[in-house]
Amino acid sequence: PLSHPGQEFPILEKQNWLIHLHYIRKDYEACKAVIKEQLQETQGLCEYAIYVQALIFRLEGNIQESLELFQTCAVLSPQCADNLKQVARSLFLLGKHKAATEVYNEAAKLNQKDWEICHNLGVCYIYLKQFSKAQEQLHNALHLNRHDLTYIMLGKIHLLEGDLDKAIEIYKKAVEFSPENTELLTTLGLLYLQLGIYQKAFEHLGNALTYDPTNYKAILAAGSMMQTHGDFDVALTKYRVVACAVPESPPLWNNIGMCFFGKKKYVAAISCLKRANYLAPFDWKILYNLGLVHLTMQQYASAFHFLSAAINLQPKMGELYMLLAVALTNLEDPENAKRAYAEAIRLDKCNPLVNLNYAVLLYNQGEKKGALAQYQEMEKKVNLLKDSSSLEFDSEMIEMAQKLGAALQVGEALVWTKPVKDTKSKHRTTSASKAGGFQQPLGSNQALGQAMSSAAAHRKLPSGAGGVSQLPKPPSLPLEPEPTTEAHPTEASAQIREK
Repeated sequence: PLSHPGQEFPILEKQNWLIHLHYIRKDYEACKAVIKEQLQETQGLCEYAIYVQALIFRLEGNIQESLELFQTCAVLSPQCADNLKQVARSLFLLGKHKAATEVYNEAAKLNQKDWEICHNLGVCYIYLKQFSKAQEQLHNALHLNRHDLTYIMLGKIHLLEGDLDKAIEIYKKAVEFSPENTELLTTLGLLYLQLGIYQKAFEHLGNALTYDPTNYKAILAAGSMMQTHGDFDVALTKYRVVACAVPESPPLWNNIGMCFFGKKKYVAAISCLKRANYLAPFDWKILYNLGLVHLTMQQYASAFHFLSAAINLQPKMGELYMLLAVALTNLEDPENAKRAYAEAIRLDKCNPLVNLNYAVLLYNQGEKKGALAQYQEMEKKVNLLKDSSSLEFDSEMIEMAQKLGAALQVGEALVWTKPVKDTKSKHRTTSASKAGGFQQPLGSNQALGQAMSSAAAHRKLPSGAGGVSQLPKPPSLPLEPEPTTEAHPTEASAQIREK
């Protein structure tokens, strides 16, 4: 060191190399010791020492303290865009998105061609729900430098706006640019799955699994597709791999439970679904499935409990009220069952099963006129579905409708304008009715309602390029926010229909 008693000004930057070395080796204690010494020697004027101290504070979770130090750096060197970027990032991490955009815009004036500033501005605008500004900034970022993370954020805007087609376009471009990115492949596969384009969904999910055989979301989505097609054993084999990696995933246990349900192993199904419910007590789909399995096992009080809980969380779904009515019928409470059916009919205008089950209840109660009205409503819905859909009805429902039609016809000596065989039209649904008295029991154990499963946990975006590239400063990073609270289609929501 060139220090002697006559030296007035210490060399401000002399220890920078050592600070840098300790920082990139992640030896933070030694780094802090050198910084302290350097700042004492320079009366707190060494900008690099303050900057690295602020980075260490941020790593330790002291965001506010790191913000104050970065602001000090910005005062010491007002023309340095890096300092402003770090101030803006700290504001973003504190949730002050508007203030962060202002600082990023200041930094943009100092450096017009910085991909990271454009990308981060776009992310801030997403949080402020200014989607058009966000798109503009993200497109600017892509012109400067193509990054996977920018494509992901741009796709996310289209998803938040509910435009799946545009999102797919963005993710397709992203996959062309980065064909081995499993995050992009999985997201694209899930979007195709949501649109019902199963071939392309399987292709992209398969590619993701080729590059990363333990990819949690891809396995869950591929498993749920197999489950939909009745390959329960293959799906369970896939889920076994995931269970080791993420044993705390509610959708995983939900799907495993519904695999067991499909295999008619009801006790195992309830055990897995209870675990899913413990991990995610406010997921209505898990409660729905628990209600379904308990109905199948003829445990009607338990079914009522879980279906009521599901209705509290999802009050606009007609099918839940129908299943609740089935439970109430078997708990010998026909008045409340009728109320539940009325609500189901009000909410669900196209499912003929609701009217069929209601007609059965009314017939059993001796209200043949009401039963006939519901039967005719069911026929109308069946005819509409027959014209507009290529799916097939469940054979049980057809059989039940024919029995009820015959009984009503004999009872009332009516001539039908439409033959009962209309119910054999091309739409498949599943029957969920058990009522005492008439053709005991209605519906069967294997097909109670549309068993849905939500197959994805929270998204985690891939981490940006970290580390320190060169002196004098480690770069700031592109922002990677956690997903916002809006429902997000990249969560693989796989609907499982039981055969």
